[in-house]
Amino acid sequence: MIRPMARSDYRERHFEALCAPRKADLLRYAFWLCRDRAVAEDIVQEALLRAWKSIDSLESAAAVKPWLLTIVRREFARTFERKRHETIDIDALEACNDPALAASHDPEVDDMRQAMLRLESTYREPLVLQVLFGYSTAEIATHLAISQSAVLTRLFRAREKLREELT
Repeated sequence: MIRPMARSDYRERHFEALCAPRKADLLRYAFWLCRDRAVAEDIVQEALLRAWKSIDSLESAAAVKPWLLTIVRREFARTFERKRHETIDIDALEACNDPALAASHDPEVDDMRQAMLRLESTYREPLVLQVLFGYSTAEIATHLAISQSAVLTRLFRAREKLREELT
């Protein structure tokens, strides 16, 4: 005799189906927030635990991505509320020629990041949603409560402003 699927089995499969395909997006977002892979992985794990506990509050499967991104953003904030980072004496590092001071940065990436941060939020937000999260114009329009043509206009203007600033 085949036993009917238990509620916990269903809940686990439902959670896995909704959340597992988005784990890479969550990790990319967490990394973008904190710039540390290990911390980003911890944030995503904690966020998924919180999502598991409150999966019943999710009203629609279509809202799972923004719901998870919000949980990650809040978990990132919680991480740094309760964690005290140790401070390092820069003069002591410099005196001992610590290799951490020689970490190379890509100036082009830094320039692009700074240029994006200088964009007005009306242009920056749709650009980040598209480039970083892979949202479609329809998803961006829904998320920002604007029309798809407005999204396309903002994306075009954002790219134009970046080109002007970086050339």
